[in-house]
Amino acid sequence: MGRVYKAEFRHEAVRLALSSGLSRERIAQDLGIGSSTLKKWIRDAQQHDTVVADATDHAALLLENERLRRENLLLREERELLKNDPGRLSACAA
Repeated sequence: MGRVYKAEFRHEAVRLALSSGLSRERIAQDLGIGSSTLKKWIRDAQQHDTVVADATDHAALLLENERLRRENLLLREERELLKNDPGRLSACAA
């Protein structure tokens, strides 16, 4: 049996998918779920008419903010690696 997610998590994932402007695959990846799972949640929510695509929703903004924080951290780490790469300096000097 697969992992069981709380209804609130599913609902917020659907809101984010419909209001963020990002691809569904990217959102699924950021949330740690399969893209087919997210698509099913969206389809189920639309059938039950429980989706309110509100871009100003607080929970959706928190999820997006967390994704951006992780991305920012990754970019900072990559920048530090490039700054401290001794092989990069010899290639530039040549």
